[in-house]
Amino acid sequence: MSIFSKNQTKKVVVNAKNHGYKPEVVTFKQGKPAQLKFIPSDNMGCMNEVLSKDLNFDTKLDGQKEVTIDIPTDKPGTYNYACGMDMFHGKVVVKSWKGCC
Repeated sequence: MSIFSKNQTKKVVVNAKNHGYKPEVVTFKQGKPAQLKFIPSDNMGCMNEVLSKDLNFDTKLDGQKEVTIDIPTDKPGTYNYACGMDMFHGKVVVKSWKGCC
């Protein structure tokens, strides 16, 4: 018996710094709850905002706190997000899977 729920949310920490997002690519399984947790730096510049038309979010990062965004995983695909000036980019990949559990 697993100690983890089948529907446990996968949360991935993304560091938002002056040089971009780390990691740049995050992968989730289709149909499983998922979140990105952005950790902003002190000197944000255009990184003080993260947005995605693909995933329907536009969020301010104030450099002082962590920001968690729910990621829809109902459809497989590759979804882009970027800073407020579209200079730095990241990707969310939602993969279909044929799991037994």
